[in-house]
Amino acid sequence: MTDPIADSPGSWPVVGSTDLHRDGWVVALRRDLIRPPGDEEAAPFGRLVVEHPGAAMVLAIDERDGVEHVCLIRQYRHPGGGTFVELPAGICDVPGEDPVETARRELREEVSLEAAHWEHLVTTYPSVGITSEVHHLYVARGITAVETDYVAHHEEAHLEVFWAPVDDLVAAVLDGRVQEGPMVIAALAYAATRG
Repeated sequence: MTDPIADSPGSWPVVGSTDLHRDGWVVALRRDLIRPPGDEEAAPFGRLVVEHPGAAMVLAIDERDGVEHVCLIRQYRHPGGGTFVELPAGICDVPGEDPVETARRELREEVSLEAAHWEHLVTTYPSVGITSEVHHLYVARGITAVETDYVAHHEEAHLEVFWAPVDDLVAAVLDGRVQEGPMVIAALAYAATRG
């Protein structure tokens, strides 16, 4: 019997597909013609799909004077039209790489940190109606600063790294001052695990 409170994988039959945009970067846009399974008489209908390899995000926690702090970044995001409070994160653009390894690499590259302990927090699909993107969120502890020779470009070259108490972050999410999707999910999921 199927679990009534669980997602179930599977794709409806695709009877045609057209690339609307595809280049050397990691994201592509295509238009698929699909129909319900087992209904060969149904007229196919179109759906746009943004192909995306997924991303890994890190909730890096460091305890200071008995208070949990989280490493955050402020980064300009052109599509969103502003500068957003986010987690260190990166695209899963190395084929076959475990997302936790992507998270480790991004923590080092973006904020020059390493973590001794990693725990999977939650995996989400940010917008299943338009994209195949999957977000893998991790909690990292045992934080140490490291030297890195990574050279940031574009918006990343202007990001700001800062630390905030976890409780202050959760309050900022709940009162709408922080709205970036994965950030909101990570903060609330972590708060739920703390009881």
